[in-house]
Amino acid sequence: MQGPRIPESNEFSKVVDFLNDQLRPDQNWSISHEYPTALNPNNMHNMRIITEDEKVISHAVLKPIIVKTPVCIFKIAAIGSVVTQATHRGQGFSTKVIEECLAEAKAQDCDLSILWTNLYDFYRKLGFELAGNEVSFVIDQELGALSPTYRYLDTHQVSSDAILRLYNQHTVTNYRTSEDIRKYLQIPNTHVYTAWDASGQLAAYAVEGKGADLTDYIHEWGGGVSALQSLLTYIFKTKKRAFTLIAPTHSINLIARLDEHGFVKNEGYLGMLKIINLKSLSTKVGRYVQSRGVKNFKLEKTETGLIFQVDQTSINLNSEQELLKLLFGPSEYSEELTELFPLPLWIWGWDSI
Repeated sequence: MQGPRIPESNEFSKVVDFLNDQLRPDQNWSISHEYPTALNPNNMHNMRIITEDEKVISHAVLKPIIVKTPVCIFKIAAIGSVVTQATHRGQGFSTKVIEECLAEAKAQDCDLSILWTNLYDFYRKLGFELAGNEVSFVIDQELGALSPTYRYLDTHQVSSDAILRLYNQHTVTNYRTSEDIRKYLQIPNTHVYTAWDASGQLAAYAVEGKGADLTDYIHEWGGGVSALQSLLTYIFKTKKRAFTLIAPTHSINLIARLDEHGFVKNEGYLGMLKIINLKSLSTKVGRYVQSRGVKNFKLEKTETGLIFQVDQTSINLNSEQELLKLLFGPSEYSEELTELFPLPLWIWGWDSI
């Protein structure tokens, strides 16, 4: 038994074959095409495997993401493709590869880690907790008449620079390059819908599906609300069935427009989060609070948990998991804290792993 360890340079194809066999046995594409920036030879230093007789039996990968928000810049380690071969489960191998990824995240000065799963109890034992906010709308009818102002397309043949221009207009973004988007545009089982104005400029885009996941879910979008509304009408007319749009709760104008149409709305969590570097996180939150005119801020560990103080409001927290919900939602405390928190945080769908 070897590991957890970083794969050797000549083991990349072996790792991908293992993941395809374990996670995508019925697909006609490789899982590396679904996650081109995470399951990539250039990211092998962030992969962790356990091998037996030169065969991979367990795997996890992390992808550091720089998230720019109006509050500060967070460095977040997204963890995914966690799997252990069925014959070796129940021996703690998944825990070991995850712990190695978390150790690497700490070494790379990440503030937080995030993953997406329904194995809540398992990941809570590793310090993760459901936190952050998202809202989703079931789009089951047209949003008014299709505007003749725009030309609509359903194609992957889109300029990555044009998408990047609209993407960067969001208030919360994951740092991307045009090359990153070019790779994302090649992900299989994905529809890229776009609306173009009379001058040939991209006015709105929406992305549905991502390989084996997120079918009938719009997980990426950008552009002005009116252009996006018309594009959603085009998507409904094209698909001829309902689909779901996912959005951060700070997308106030889009949410208000969708609320006007009475679509079914569901509020949920961003994902499972874990604090990696409490000191760094405390420094960033402290600077934000002070920028809002609050002079007295304290976040300290105690023997029984944490003390969180803003001006005259002091709260005793039992764990870092409770702190996550205070900072990023969905918990609410005093009116004073509600004016400051939750902090805006979001991971766009193309970057989820």
